[in-house]
Amino acid sequence: MSMEDTSESQLPENSLLQPHPTHKRGWVRVVVYVVLASALGFIVWRIHQNQQQAAANSAIQAAALMGRPVPVQVTPVEQRPMPIFLTALGTVTPYMSVTVKARVSGQLLPVRFTEGQQVKQGETIMVIDPSPYKAALDQAKGTLAHDEALLKNAQAEYARYKALYEAGVTSKETMQADEAAQGQYEGAIQSDKAAIETAQLQLNWCYIQSPINGRIGLRLVDPGNIITANTTNLVIINQFQPMAVYFTLPENQLPQVLHAERRLPVDAYDRGDVQKLATGLLLTADNQIDTTTGTVKLKAVFDNRDEALFPDQFVNIHLVLEDRPNALVVPSAAIQTGLQGSYVWVVDSNAKGVTTARIQPVKVVLAEGQVTILESGPQVGQNVVVDGADRLRPGQIVVMSTPRQRTGQGAAGQNAGSGSGPFAAPGAANQHGAQPGSGKPDGKHDKREQQ
Repeated sequence: MSMEDTSESQLPENSLLQPHPTHKRGWVRVVVYVVLASALGFIVWRIHQNQQQAAANSAIQAAALMGRPVPVQVTPVEQRPMPIFLTALGTVTPYMSVTVKARVSGQLLPVRFTEGQQVKQGETIMVIDPSPYKAALDQAKGTLAHDEALLKNAQAEYARYKALYEAGVTSKETMQADEAAQGQYEGAIQSDKAAIETAQLQLNWCYIQSPINGRIGLRLVDPGNIITANTTNLVIINQFQPMAVYFTLPENQLPQVLHAERRLPVDAYDRGDVQKLATGLLLTADNQIDTTTGTVKLKAVFDNRDEALFPDQFVNIHLVLEDRPNALVVPSAAIQTGLQGSYVWVVDSNAKGVTTARIQPVKVVLAEGQVTILESGPQVGQNVVVDGADRLRPGQIVVMSTPRQRTGQGAAGQNAGSGSGPFAAPGAANQHGAQPGSGKPDGKHDKREQQ
């Protein structure tokens, strides 16, 4: 037997004695899986322990907070008259505005007014050089005197020839010719009188008068310039008393306005919708709806005795639809919204003098700015939380305080006659009334400020 045969016969025996590599790799994989599963289980258990510890700490903190009073600002619920109004953006426009032009041509003499002064209707404010028109008037009067003399002579001739005709001395044709000449002179006299009236009218037009009562603006032409009739703008006069305001409303709100049984009052507020400027009445609505915007234009008239309204001024309009005499009013800041709807936090005191907060569901009817009208909810005089509600829980002990009165905006609102009360200071002008809506503050005033 050769050496090659011997080695080949021994190979199978050696291969059976060595371990197979695939079995070794399987045991390693099992060990790795066990280690990973153990690590993962430890991590999950640790996370669960941390969560339990955090929940326990939160419960301890919540219990501690429940026993600690929370400072809140409260305001009592009021019951008072509230106007219900629609809001709109308006532009102040003079009730009448006149652009003065000359009706005759000529040189402008020194003006008879001070820019910005009040003028009366019929007051002379400018003068065009009247010399040419006086001469034209004198010429027309001379022509009239000439024709009147000719008429007088024609009348005398006609009387003589008529007597001669009746005596049979002259012909009828001569008498008729004198009669026709008399008629021509009578017609010439009528034409002369009309020419005199025209010349007198043009002379009167040299003295430019104010057609309305109002405030005169800056002059547009200086004295000494040659004015062209019916072309050159001289000055603009705007009537301030009364003053008109044009505003628009959506077409779906038009029936509420048209079906009103009385002339609706209109309040004009400044650009910030804080201070009331004037109170007037709705005059009329336009006779058509703008199809491009779906709105209708309305016109209100204000006496403007204190001249608080100025032409082209931007104002916020409150069109008052009705007055609710006994409206349940709370600040809009007290209204909270949850899964069960709108509610407020009401603060009560028990027999031991401990004040706690509780949730009171409410039914909101109307909201506008800083005030909200409720259909049902807290009783009149109950305190509702206006600041600090985010830290409250049912049964939470609280320490009450009243909101600070603002000296700027609040004072302006109170001077505007928007009412008084514990929450009349912040945004007092908006507390003047409420607008029909969905029961939530609509934020229109913020949008106006951004515009």
